[in-house]
Amino acid sequence: MDTFPIEALPLWAVVIDYILGLVMWTLIGRAAMRLFMADDSPFFFMRFFVRVTDPVINAFKWVTPPFLIDVLKPLYVAWFFFMARFYLMPWLLGYSVMGMLSFPLESEAAYYIWKIFTPGW
Repeated sequence: MDTFPIEALPLWAVVIDYILGLVMWTLIGRAAMRLFMADDSPFFFMRFFVRVTDPVINAFKWVTPPFLIDVLKPLYVAWFFFMARFYLMPWLLGYSVMGMLSFPLESEAAYYIWKIFTPGW
């Protein structure tokens, strides 16, 4: 009874979703940290976020509007990854729609959080 629904998905779909999800959440993390510190901060987490996300943001420079302020650019690019996960992944899997918590990365995280806070499991 303690099986996780991710086992029903093909491995390639889970791997693609995890990669897209990690890039998306890293971009969101950079935007969130940017609220508190500058991009050139010596703090090692900020340096990591900038180093990892700069190539992604530069790759999407051709679709990023020039009037967008630098703080919002990571969120704008993260939106593309969210849309790919929301529309492309169900299409690749042959689904017409996917339900709430249908993203394998977030679904698995929610599952384990639920298990931690549910008594008796």
